[in-house]
Parts: sequence; structure tokens; C-alpha cells
Amino acid sequence: MKIAYVFATSMASTFKLATMILPQLEGGNHGAQVVGMFFFDDNLLCLRHGDPVGERLAHVAQEQSILLMACDQCAVRRNLAEGTLEQCGSGQVRSRGLVTGVSLGCFPQLYSALAGSPPDHVISL
Repeated sequence: MKIAYVFATSMASTFKLATMILPQLEGGNHGAQVVGMFFFDDNLLCLRHGDPVGERLAHVAQEQSILLMACDQCAVRRNLAEGTLEQCGSGQVRSRGLVTGVSLGCFPQLYSALAGSPPDHVISL
């Protein structure tokens, strides 16, 4: 079963991802194949370069071919992207200061990025 996670609620990345999902992925006992993770609002702060959770996640994502994407508008608003709010959703916004492998975008970019390995289920946390 292929899963994509959307981290949208307060503290989803610092609690659910960092203490449950990530350790299971690292241990090889998560129980589902994770094909993507999409981060909204302050949940993307764990993806900053040097953040222990983000660095661990980047390593696991590379090993397991997991898409890591953050909302481009959320990144621009937190000074973690190069671009303007008007460019959001166009695919033109680029990350700045995020761990290796994180792309930025909105739903059109997410759908396109997951098209090659679409999830069976999307879980919003």
C-alpha cells in the first residue's frame, strides 16, 4: 500500500512525524510504502537545514525515494524560499535553507510529482 502524508495541523511534524512516523521509517517497520510528504504552515520548519528531524528525514527520503515537498507560499512567508507570493503555484519558487531534496510547490506540482508513483491513500495529519 502506497501512502502520502499531508502535514497540515499544528505540530504534526514535530509530534507525529518526529516521534512516530520517522522512527518507524528508519527502523523499516512503518507498514506502508510512503511515496510523498507535503508540508504546510509551520510544519515545514522541521525541514530547515540543520534541523535534526529534517536531516534525518532527508536521509530516509533519499534512501526510500520519498517525495518531500513544502507549500511554496508557506515557505515564502517564512523566508525559506526565493520568489514572490504571486509566483506561488507556478513552480517558479525555489527553496532556500531547506534540507537536501525538498521541493516547493502547490497542488499542481504535488500532483505532477506523485504521478509516477501515485499513492493509494492520502493521510492528513
